[in-house]
Amino acid sequence: MENPSYIEYKFQVAPLQPASDILIAELGEVGFESFVENETGVLAYIQKQDWSIHILDGIGIIDNPNFKITHTSQEIEQENWNATWEENFEPILVDDICMIRAPFHEKSTADYDIVIEPKMSFGTGHHETTHMMVQHLLELDLEGSTVLDMGSGTGVLAILSALRGATVVDAIDIDNWCYLNAKENVERNNVNFITVHEGDASLLKHQKYDLIIANINRNILLADIPKYVSCLKQGAVLLLSGFYLDDLPRVNEKCIEQGLQFEKNLEKNNWVAAKYVF
Repeated sequence: MENPSYIEYKFQVAPLQPASDILIAELGEVGFESFVENETGVLAYIQKQDWSIHILDGIGIIDNPNFKITHTSQEIEQENWNATWEENFEPILVDDICMIRAPFHEKSTADYDIVIEPKMSFGTGHHETTHMMVQHLLELDLEGSTVLDMGSGTGVLAILSALRGATVVDAIDIDNWCYLNAKENVERNNVNFITVHEGDASLLKHQKYDLIIANINRNILLADIPKYVSCLKQGAVLLLSGFYLDDLPRVNEKCIEQGLQFEKNLEKNNWVAAKYVF
């Protein structure tokens, strides 16, 4: 079988957020399969066989007057694909302790060296929310704990939890691509006791966890917080991210209604990652 060629789009985005996140989501819906975020915007890749000249016609964020989004595109032959991907995907070091890298990067001497092949899944450490959730996890004592990672994407947060001593780790994502990608990354990092599920909060029944991580979007969080709380052990921790600082009062209100106590939050470029204790 002949190896496919790719079309690379270089999007210049201003301001970057939330436009870049929305752009990636919309591009994923029409067949783009890999993304790299950088300081000026987004690189997006689609196989030539899945591409058409009208591929961007339904991408609404491009015409949104609140953002300025321009782009150029070019074809990349298969033999240049890996080199292009490697050139644009940089490893991430969080707090000098946790390295998140792709398989083609050199092995790290960091305490936690996590290898992620992101494909279309969310969770490389580049995004502010993932970065802050990693920071939260590095501060927690997870030895012997039970952990749930909701909206797990690549599985990076579940993997870090396992590497930090959690003995039971469940990862759940509604997207089939993320489910498959997380399973690959779990195996790649030799933490095969992590159980990856495809679905949403309806999968949660009578399980109880010492820690629940949910890096999703505000509306899903607000709807599912009661379900998360029902699965927390007394004294357990809930980490929430995927929303902006302006949304924090509303998220706090919902959590306090459910008997949670706000402990702290991290903030990065107007994104928030909040910690609650049950």
